Amino acid sequence: MAWTMPAETAPHERTWMAFPSEGETLGSTEAEREEGYEAWAAVARAIAEFEPVTMVADPSEVGRARRMLGSGVDVVEAPVDEFWMRDVGPTFVRNTEDPQRIGAVDWIFNGWGDNDWAQWEKSAELGRFVAESAGVERVSSVLVNEGGGIHTDGEGTILATETVQLDPRRNPYATRERVEAEFARTLGARKVIWLPQGLTRDYDEFGTNGHVDIVATFTSPATVLVHDQQNPEHPDHAVSAKIRQALEGQADAEGRPLRILDLPAPSRLHDDFGPVDWSYVNHYVANGAVIACSFGDDVADARAREVLGEAYPGREVVSVEARPIFDRGGGIHCITQQQPSGGDLA
Repeated sequence: MAWTMPAETAPHERTWMAFPSEGETLGSTEAEREEGYEAWAAVARAIAEFEPVTMVADPSEVGRARRMLGSGVDVVEAPVDEFWMRDVGPTFVRNTEDPQRIGAVDWIFNGWGDNDWAQWEKSAELGRFVAESAGVERVSSVLVNEGGGIHTDGEGTILATETVQLDPRRNPYATRERVEAEFARTLGARKVIWLPQGLTRDYDEFGTNGHVDIVATFTSPATVLVHDQQNPEHPDHAVSAKIRQALEGQADAEGRPLRILDLPAPSRLHDDFGPVDWSYVNHYVANGAVIACSFGDDVADARAREVLGEAYPGREVVSVEARPIFDRGGGIHCITQQQPSGGDLA
């Protein structure tokens, strides 16, 4: 049976998210926890204006989730520890022979490489739970992978990062060829474009070791949007150049040369812990909308909305405060997962 992963721009049946639960990621004080709850809820409410949203909540958080989200978001109950649905949940795919038939790739999740700080055993089961709740076929995989580690154009081209799927803490015996074969089986990949690394902050103790969804994404076939750190005082200035260099001269699975669009980073360079990894690339495309990160930088936020509006014509660009999400290790794309509609692949 052949599967293919639709582009994020394809029509969605709904968006899946996971509600925060208490632990190191959410925060140690009441104020920190409230900030985290509200950040996740704000993203869910923004998306719910454009398509259905289902929020998976731990039994300890179901009441809070329903109070904060109201009637506009469906809340279902399942054990949750890590609440980055892009990574802990499944990746939805379509059957190539019967586009009405949707599947969900259930990757192995091991806490981004079995990090000591990660609490992941409960959420490692969410791939199966979401597939069953969505009423779609579960596509089992033995690859340790996260949804934030891949992007697709929906036509067989996959972006990935050498430091994620080939990470020996994730897949100690992996090679490019083995990963590409598994992507072909589960995602319909015909070409994988390997990027050399992710952003600098992503290699800190609490990082993902280089997720691609913070550095580059397809906005349409043969068009890639790339994080552009323009300030040479930030270490990601060199990383941006390296990512762009890796993409230049590349073609997609159809043989079309890639067109590269730059998405400038916000102006802030550091926080209390080092160079920030704030990136507008980590947005979410919903039905008729783009849910964009806002970093409290009026000039840069407005510029990002303009770039995203041009990259996704016909979609409304909605900015949502993303700093509390990035403070906890990710962005808007990291906490969302699209379930495509059955039907035409366009």
